[in-house]
Amino acid sequence: MSDLIAIVYPKEQDAEAVRARLFEMQKEYLIEIGDAVIAVKGADGHVKLNQLFSTTAVGAVSGGFWGMLIGTLFLMPFAGAAIGAATGALGGSLSDFGIDDKFMKDLAESTQPGNAVLFVLIRKMTADKVLDGIKGMGGVVLRTSFDHEKEQQLRDALSQKQAAVPPQPAA
Repeated sequence: MSDLIAIVYPKEQDAEAVRARLFEMQKEYLIEIGDAVIAVKGADGHVKLNQLFSTTAVGAVSGGFWGMLIGTLFLMPFAGAAIGAATGALGGSLSDFGIDDKFMKDLAESTQPGNAVLFVLIRKMTADKVLDGIKGMGGVVLRTSFDHEKEQQLRDALSQKQAAVPPQPAA
C-alpha cells in the first residue's frame, strides 16, 4: 500500500531541494517513491505541475519508433514515424499515472500565490532514517495518508533544526 504526503513550501526551490534529497535517499534504498510532483501556484492563481517527466514526450518517442517500424514494412518509414509520433503524443497527453493531476491542482489552489506543494507517493520507506534525512528542511504538512503518529513524526522532523556539529578542538 502506498502513502501520499503533500507539504507546502514558501518557494519552489525549497520543495525542489526536498525532492532531490528524497531521490538521494531512494538511491540508498531508504525510500521507494512512486511519484514526486511539485505544484506551484503563480501570482495569477494558475497552478503549474512540475512532473518528473512528460508523458506526452515519452508517448511521442515511443509512437515514433513503432510508427517507423511499421512504416518500414509498408515502405513509408517517415510517414509511419510522423503518424506514430503524433498518435503517441496524443496518447501520452491523455494518460496519467501516479498522483491524480486534478487532485494536485485542487489542493494547490488552497495555497498562497508563490507557494509550492511537494506531492510524494511513497511505496515503502524506512521511516526513522527518512525522517532524519529531511529533518529541519522546513515546510508545512498539508495532507497525508499516514496515521496520526507518523504524521506527527513527519511534522516534528520538518520543523526541527538540524543540530550543528560543534568544532573539534585542535590537537
